[in-house]
Amino acid sequence: MSLPRPPRGVTVRRLTPEDTPALAGLHLEHAWIHASWGGPGGLAASGHGWAAFSRKRILSVACTYFLGSAYEDIAVVTVPDHRRQSLALAGVAGLTADIRARGRTASWCCSRDNRPSRLLAWTAGFRLAREYVHHATGRVPAHQGRVAPVPA
Repeated sequence: MSLPRPPRGVTVRRLTPEDTPALAGLHLEHAWIHASWGGPGGLAASGHGWAAFSRKRILSVACTYFLGSAYEDIAVVTVPDHRRQSLALAGVAGLTADIRARGRTASWCCSRDNRPSRLLAWTAGFRLAREYVHHATGRVPAHQGRVAPVPA
């Protein structure tokens, strides 16, 4: 898949260590995107992330969220005021090309109720392999009654 053309003034590219401050500047509700890498610096230096930038501000991030020996599971987040501009799709396209170049298979997991994530996955070329049920221990807060979506 080729990279979709971003809007004027937006650049989509692989993250580098110099992008650590921009990742750290994401709103707290989006900080989960770099948590599995130990924080913004870990993701920025990993070679496993792509982002859409407007100047030095990150508008969307796509990254390997779980790294296995054969699969890399992708996570995506886009700031709310920049959704529906194909920014996530462009990041996913770049990331999946990198994953293929590493000899691995890109995978995508999301709740079956997360329609935006499912549509993004389909548009990016992913196809349904199986649906899953999410189990957890303890009490699930009312606002988290469903599996937490991977924002697009």
